[in-house]
Amino acid sequence: MRTRRGAARALGFTLIEIFIAVAIIGVVIAFVVSSYSDYRERLRVHQAVTEIGALSGLISNYVVDVHSPPDTLSQVDAAGKLDPWGRPYEYFNLSTSKGNGKARKDKNLNPLNSDFDLYSVGKDGDSSSSLMAKKSRDDVLRARDGRFIGLARDFDP
Repeated sequence: MRTRRGAARALGFTLIEIFIAVAIIGVVIAFVVSSYSDYRERLRVHQAVTEIGALSGLISNYVVDVHSPPDTLSQVDAAGKLDPWGRPYEYFNLSTSKGNGKARKDKNLNPLNSDFDLYSVGKDGDSSSSLMAKKSRDDVLRARDGRFIGLARDFDP
């Protein structure tokens, strides 16, 4: 027979059971937060790819009209356009001397484009002219004169 005291005790949780439950909930929350963070980053990369494609189209239309790429993005009404991380897109006209020193390069140090470079410095906000540099791997860029738009780490010349 159970006493009243024993019955009440049988219905409660021990401290160890509560700790185990809290630990399980913590692991699940950590997994969900990590997955959500990765999902948001993939969305930002996709948005940057889309915007670089649209800007590339504006620049191509400008080239058809004027017969040379613009010197700045303001000439295609895109001055101050920010990437998904809140930084301005980088643009260099490679057909003039203004951009030749800053041409992005692949692993063989060949320029990525012959007309213009257009890219986002990515999540870390830092970049280098070579795609092989660690700080450039998260850049979202246009390469092969527009035939590739995506993450630098996905580009294979």
